Amino acid sequence: MKSPLILAALLLCGSLSALAQPSGDQVLSTRPSGQAVPAESTPPARDGAADRVLSTAPAQSDSAQAVTRTFEQRFPGIHVDAVRVTPMTGIFEVQVGMDLLYTDARVDYVLQGSMIDAHARRDLTAERLEALQQVAFGSLPLDHAIKQVKGTGARKVAVFEDPNCGYCKQLHRTLEDVDDVTVYTFLFPILTPDSATRSRDIWCAADPAKAWKAWMLDGQDPAKAECDTPIQANLALGRKLNVQGTPALFFADGTRVNGALPLDALKKKLDAQG
Repeated sequence: MKSPLILAALLLCGSLSALAQPSGDQVLSTRPSGQAVPAESTPPARDGAADRVLSTAPAQSDSAQAVTRTFEQRFPGIHVDAVRVTPMTGIFEVQVGMDLLYTDARVDYVLQGSMIDAHARRDLTAERLEALQQVAFGSLPLDHAIKQVKGTGARKVAVFEDPNCGYCKQLHRTLEDVDDVTVYTFLFPILTPDSATRSRDIWCAADPAKAWKAWMLDGQDPAKAECDTPIQANLALGRKLNVQGTPALFFADGTRVNGALPLDALKKKLDAQG
């Protein structure tokens, strides 16, 4: 959770960075700074009996518009993406990019943190963030990705990867022990100056999948090659999807995991796809 001082600084400079993650199996990812950061993948446990009307819902139009208008006046330069009512009387959820804030109807006070349903023991904020991060697998431009098929290829996962990402290489070593999966790799060079060059050489190789595997598993540099690539489009897509580090995995059921899952967790996640 961000401290009030950090929140104030972010609001004043007009930017919010999404740091909240649902709880679960620990995974590792690499961000552009090169710092390894823990991330989680599994959504919070829920009380099935409580899945009734306790999640946040869209606010009435007039109220939502009023809160949006006032919030943007209070904090110039910040764009509000959505406003929703919450189960807490008089409190609204404000979505700014992939961040959630809470405020009263007059935007006299702003809070950031987790809204907990004390009766059902549910983290409503984590549930909302999980829903916001879901991506329809069919909406991904898979023709911009390197495709690798193992076995039947029945199970599918798309991964945003940097060729110089150590945790991406760890993921591919893990995938060696996974059968019947299709992996779509979106080249996402964000870590080092030569990441873009190496990504280009791999994409432009006669057999990109072979060149990618040779580099990720065996450290074999691809031959220099030139061609049109989807790399800039991939970078734009990653920004749109709030990909802040590599690897970032997107599964067929719309869920995502930020980081390299261990083998058992990855198999469990793929098995859950049906």
